[in-house]
Amino acid sequence: MKIHEYQGKALLARYDVTVPRGAVVTDPEQVRAAVEKLGLPVVVKAQIHAGGRGKGGGVKLARSADEAVDIARTMLGMKLVTHQTGPEGREVRTLLIEQGLKIKQEFYLGIVLDRAISKLVFMASAAGGMDIEEVAAHEPEKILKEAIDPATGLLPFQARKLAFGIGLPKEVANKAVKFMTSLYRAYVDLDCSLAEINPFLLTEDGELYALDAKLNFDDNALFRHKEFAELRDLNEEEALEIEASKHDLNYIKLDGTIGCMVNGAGLAMATMDIIKLAGGEPANFLDVGGGASQERVENAFRILLSDKNVRAVLINIFGGIVRTDMVAQGVVAAAQNIGVKVPVVVRLEGTNVEKGREVIEQSGLGFVAATGMSDAAAKVVRLAK
Repeated sequence: MKIHEYQGKALLARYDVTVPRGAVVTDPEQVRAAVEKLGLPVVVKAQIHAGGRGKGGGVKLARSADEAVDIARTMLGMKLVTHQTGPEGREVRTLLIEQGLKIKQEFYLGIVLDRAISKLVFMASAAGGMDIEEVAAHEPEKILKEAIDPATGLLPFQARKLAFGIGLPKEVANKAVKFMTSLYRAYVDLDCSLAEINPFLLTEDGELYALDAKLNFDDNALFRHKEFAELRDLNEEEALEIEASKHDLNYIKLDGTIGCMVNGAGLAMATMDIIKLAGGEPANFLDVGGGASQERVENAFRILLSDKNVRAVLINIFGGIVRTDMVAQGVVAAAQNIGVKVPVVVRLEGTNVEKGREVIEQSGLGFVAATGMSDAAAKVVRLAK
């Protein structure tokens, strides 16, 4: 789950992570009051779930109240296009008006789980204010990392090592240690999957700020944070993904033409990989879960086919927990109820697989049977083209 910058900063402030003073507005008429509260200059920042807002014209400095109002009028309602939004962009509905700070130097801080070592890793870089993905790709030596032992958490010496490593003056080292440990505590307490401060700012008067804040939450831990529901902005999410969440389906829309319906996240990832290997492009990730009932399959079909880019569907089911013939009956019934009009390739394996294949073959729906992963991928790619 993603949230806006202003929401992330409000949460981080509770953990003593220093953030600039700001005010949230949704109407240009609210801007003057915000400027009076904050003083000049101010920065007007578009709030969307995407990076690269500054390059897209979504972050602007205003040196007068009139200028701030004019900027707000231009930004609110605009389609902001960045490298993360795609060419369609995102509509700006909310702005963060923030105090202007005298910048001396910009840095980067981030925390993420490194699955290879099963530990959180705290990252820091002197290349702040830049696309960190570009830095990682072309100058990886500029990103310093400290693996965190979950039994001890981020230790002061690790934070100090990162602070000096990125070139922070010794006069602010203690502030940096406090900032980093507070950020780590927020990450753990809030069950984050990602925390990024870019830029992490050193001002001319020696203060440290989170000038931007990106927090993503682990969806599997949201049951512990019921209050996060009010932070969710459905306008920033894909409509089909919202619909899938209502039916407890794990669905992520992609840009391809081959719809995938699979039970099990690992098998779903492998299915997308083999479609790519066969020369196709998956239109989605969709895990219907271990108990793929008729109702779940029908909802999955409906969501898949709502994507106008889908030209063919691959159903890849392994019957371990659930019997394959029961899944096949659900697939047939769902297809009959919905009226599937694109080619469907079905690959079944597992418990009662022979009976399951009989159900598919005798359905009269024109399903294409596949005998293995490679066969299924080759057939669905051919049909999609």
